[in-house]
Amino acid sequence: MPEIPKHRQELLENGFSIVNDIYSTDEINSILAVIDQADTSNDTFRKTTDLFAIRQFLKEIPSVVDLVFTDQLKTLIKEVVGDSCFVVKSIYFDKPEASNWYVAYHQDLTISVDKKIELENFGPWTTKQNQFAVQPPLTFLENITTIRIHLDDTDENNGALKVIPKSHLKQIYRPETIDWTQETETICRVEQGGVMFMKPLTLHSSGRTINNRKRRVIHIEFSSMELPAALNWAERINLEELL
Repeated sequence: MPEIPKHRQELLENGFSIVNDIYSTDEINSILAVIDQADTSNDTFRKTTDLFAIRQFLKEIPSVVDLVFTDQLKTLIKEVVGDSCFVVKSIYFDKPEASNWYVAYHQDLTISVDKKIELENFGPWTTKQNQFAVQPPLTFLENITTIRIHLDDTDENNGALKVIPKSHLKQIYRPETIDWTQETETICRVEQGGVMFMKPLTLHSSGRTINNRKRRVIHIEFSSMELPAALNWAERINLEELL
């Protein structure tokens, strides 16, 4: 098992940390086999020439849960994120070999919830594929930790994330105000079977695919904060159900 305290510290200080060798090749192939057999007709599935995505991934394909939450990943979650957290969002991204899709620098500023209601300091609201999303107060965003499970070797040639270290410490940081005389960019190269921890307020982007290789990633967000009583996370899974 990797040096867990080191990765916890990197996440807190830099806003991200990469841990390789969490899944074996056989474990990755088992996950991909289950995904390939999924019914893609639901509204939570999005398929274009540039992107295939499954929202509410763990709910849509429940047979993948035991394959994703291996003993290795469980240990990482408990030690890096904490055993009081729970899943609040999961997405599967498949960036095809010939994808021209790229994402400019941004922070992840919304959470997925079950309904739209008027709440102080919650907003603006959006709806995507019948799923409500809202920008919550900053404390909720600071509490979230994202785990990105890489099902392919990923580097700058097939859409690896680029991040600005420590940008998560600057609260809401508009990309148009980035001062490149002060900031640096890091390319997050992750091996197949590795995971990347990231805070959603870390500025990040990804480029186009130029090497004709896939970039398939499982994105899972964790929180330990409850929403106001009238509002629920759209996709909540208690950690004890997984661990």
